Amino acid sequence: MRNRRGSAPTRDRRRLIAVTVAVLGFAVSACSSGSADAPTSSANTPTAGAATVTTASPAGTAKQKAVDAYLGMWRDVAAVATTSDWRSPRLAEHATGDALSVLSRQLYADHYNGLISKGAPSNSPVAQSVDSPYEPKTVVIRDCSDATTWLKFRAETGQPADDEPGGKHRIDAEVKLGADGAWRVARFAVEGTGSC
Repeated sequence: MRNRRGSAPTRDRRRLIAVTVAVLGFAVSACSSGSADAPTSSANTPTAGAATVTTASPAGTAKQKAVDAYLGMWRDVAAVATTSDWRSPRLAEHATGDALSVLSRQLYADHYNGLISKGAPSNSPVAQSVDSPYEPKTVVIRDCSDATTWLKFRAETGQPADDEPGGKHRIDAEVKLGADGAWRVARFAVEGTGSC
């Protein structure tokens, strides 16, 4: 069979074209798979029998750091609430902005009313979304926090502050990347008991 230019394609040329099409097809499918972790060179491609090393995406790393900051904030609050020290610098380690203001005000109110807290909340945060898959700066978290064992007591007597049991609360939080490279909770909203 002759081509339009009048020469017959050789078997080697057809084989080269087939291999080129196969390689291009693989490259196109890897680029269009939606994965930010697609290998960029053959050196990163796992071979049969070799251990697979996965690299976290920027969005995945951001979500994990945001969840860690969120959990750190509640650990800090539980520790500081044992004395209701609203001025503790520990509060600013994992909280900033509105979140830090709300926590400080609540602890001040507890201090003013002679209350402390004992125990700690149990949290189950899930990163819901991230603002950018490549350079994330904000992560939204949803949590069902169980405060059953985190209760308020009167500082002077050690007696319970009220007869209301703790419970589960839905919490939505926004965690932001700071200029110093640290993730901190910027704001959060706690729903009523039994909201999750």
